[in-house]
Amino acid sequence: MSGSGANSGARTRHCDVLVAGGGPAGCVAALSLARAGTRVVIVAPVASPGWRVGESLAPTARPLLERLGVLDRITADGHAPCHGNVAAWGEDALSAAGHPFGPYGEGWHLDRARFDATLLRAARDAGASLHTGRVRGVQREQGRWRIVTGDGSVLSAVHLVDATGRAARLVRRLGATPIRSDHLVAVAGLLGPPVTGTAELERTSLVESTHWGWWYTAPLPGGEQMVMAVTDADLLAGSRLLEPEAWRAQAQLTGHIRDRTARWEGPLQGLRVLAAGSTRAEPAAGPGWAAVGDAATATDPLAARGIVTALATGLVAARAVLADRAGETGALDDYARRIAAVHAEYLTVRAAQYRREQRWDTPFWRRRR
Repeated sequence: MSGSGANSGARTRHCDVLVAGGGPAGCVAALSLARAGTRVVIVAPVASPGWRVGESLAPTARPLLERLGVLDRITADGHAPCHGNVAAWGEDALSAAGHPFGPYGEGWHLDRARFDATLLRAARDAGASLHTGRVRGVQREQGRWRIVTGDGSVLSAVHLVDATGRAARLVRRLGATPIRSDHLVAVAGLLGPPVTGTAELERTSLVESTHWGWWYTAPLPGGEQMVMAVTDADLLAGSRLLEPEAWRAQAQLTGHIRDRTARWEGPLQGLRVLAAGSTRAEPAAGPGWAAVGDAATATDPLAARGIVTALATGLVAARAVLADRAGETGALDDYARRIAAVHAEYLTVRAAQYRREQRWDTPFWRRRR
């Protein structure tokens, strides 16, 4: 646990639960807790300007969003429909997994900034307060948490929820250990709206494997195309994927990615390197605290379950916190065990998926066999 180093004369603001992070997992936890009558403060920085890596949200999110009472808000936000996923994996030909004929209909290609803002607004409408900033220090004092933010503000809470994403800034300070399975990274680029042709955009996500890893692309609601090259961190230098021209050249060596992006002739809007490996917090909860979303269990983007997991862990962690507040002493431990079991199941499925690709005898693929 880290000390605050704050001015001892700072006025302390009291709440029942402090949620660090304003992404989907944190907002869902705050929304659920606030609706149960809990005083919740969300500590989150102002969203940074510029484009954000979008995500495809599977139809299985619909019942979760409906349970949270925000499905109508999300459907009214203008996200693009997602009709499923196609992949060239284990062979050159594409295989498809469609959504529309499933029990929940189609999914979405999200405008992530809009999606996150809608969930934050719903949490605040339910009664959660927002404190703009980041947690700088946290320590345990007489059964409560003393939290100091970057601007020197001091807050006191009975429970903490870490929704700080893969960084897991709070739970690492509280003694949780990150269990890392790999060092996967994604080099993501944004292609502007197509400048030629008026054909309807593809409304599927596309994955195509290659000798150093795999490519992913999906359309965004504004007409842009998000494209990611995914490999291991130590293989970046050899693949030269951090160089925009080399990144484009590698995309041209593919078949389906090249065809999908052929109409995007404008300049590449920068490259971003993102951590994409599989990790979990051990444990994912403890006395007076719980981790949610990527802070609890972060998955390979190949699994396409990041946001659904964020929604689900936010909801389940809120229930565990409420149960702990009501005197159920094993509730947070049960939540931690559940996270560990879910992550273990995911790793089994991920291993089977990677074993399907047997065409390359290269470092990236040998590590996954």
